[in-house]
Amino acid sequence: METPCQKIVWDLVPAIRASLAIELVKKGQSQAATAKLLGIAPSAVSQYISGKRGYRIEFQGETKELIEKLAQDLIDNKVPDFVARICEICVSARGIEKKCNTGCAEEQTDNKTEDKADDKAGNQTEDKEDSKENSEA
Repeated sequence: METPCQKIVWDLVPAIRASLAIELVKKGQSQAATAKLLGIAPSAVSQYISGKRGYRIEFQGETKELIEKLAQDLIDNKVPDFVARICEICVSARGIEKKCNTGCAEEQTDNKTEDKADDKAGNQTEDKEDSKENSEA
């Protein structure tokens, strides 16, 4: 089973990088300069541009505009927080209004609470079985 986080890591983030690489090259950056701006290998840029990597998602609307704006801001050296900008694009692409850590954290907290309860119940059952086996021996 693929979790939403796996989907983001395997599909969405590479697609964002690919779109950024393509946009930077369209704006006149060399593949080497694009690689440097994105902090990735030049071979990755080549694969993004040729469609061998990060090709599964095509962005439109607001997400595409955010990618275009980030590409221009990278060229103009106007990106104080690259990670925040990537998160903004990711949030837009996923079609959610809240920031990643707000919605996901709530779900994770609920799941962790359920998991802890399940683990505790499972451990109590195992402890009883272990005690029973030890008393029989």
